[in-house]
Amino acid sequence: MRALGPRTLKDRVVVVTGGSRGIGREIAIRAAADGAAVALLAKTQKPNPKIGGTLTETAEAVRSAGGRALALPVDVRDADGVASAIATAAEEFGGMDVVVNNAGALDLRTTPNLPPKNFHRLLGVNVEGPFAVVQAAYPYLRNSDNAHIVNISPPLNLDPRWVGAHVGHTVGKYAESLLTLGWAEEFASIPIAVNSLWPATTVASTGMIVAMGEDVVRAQARNTQIMADAVHALVTRPATDCSGHFYTDEEILREEGWDDDDLSEYRLAARDEDLTPNFYLSSTPLPTV
Repeated sequence: MRALGPRTLKDRVVVVTGGSRGIGREIAIRAAADGAAVALLAKTQKPNPKIGGTLTETAEAVRSAGGRALALPVDVRDADGVASAIATAAEEFGGMDVVVNNAGALDLRTTPNLPPKNFHRLLGVNVEGPFAVVQAAYPYLRNSDNAHIVNISPPLNLDPRWVGAHVGHTVGKYAESLLTLGWAEEFASIPIAVNSLWPATTVASTGMIVAMGEDVVRAQARNTQIMADAVHALVTRPATDCSGHFYTDEEILREEGWDDDDLSEYRLAARDEDLTPNFYLSSTPLPTV
């Protein structure tokens, strides 16, 4: 795999929400391998037989990778809890440089089939959560010499086939992407770089596996490491050079010099199987429920 040369997160403080499993876990471990201090915000503390990964397990993996870890049990929908967790992380590590809003809720039910409490959860996790995290982290980020915010959210694709396919989920994720657009402008003079990152193809994240089944996902997907490497490449760029963009993981890595052989290392699908473009990027919405 192609390296990034001297760019590093050594001695940086990175906050990752939804850090107990999946993409968030890989992002945290990748930062730790550079020597970063990583604050993990997640609510999963006890093992779930249906979904692997806990906050404690990720914290141990971060330490094993060479970083410092702080496990902070919190639901991102709890704004007061988020503010307390962010303050604890800043006090423990002496500041804050990077925030990755990775926590996400996935529910593809149509409007008649989506209960109000589940719609509220989509908005709470995908919109209110990132807002609370950034609001709490802002005083510390503005003092960093290379501050970054990354929202794991899609480009704003207003094709009615997408907006109408699963309205509840799309409204939440697009609202998160609008936060990217707004914050990039609001924080430009500081500067704090704010970008969205989205998988170019299906990625075998925990949410996708739960929604579609592991065998189905793996047959068309890349592994979660591609998102971790793309986040690392993005947040080690100068904040003055990149803000307000909707990147894909593949786009970022190709800009860094990754070629087809490099990208093939992330592949889970068989060599003779096509990788499936991720939703909000492909021409075909996911099946609704």
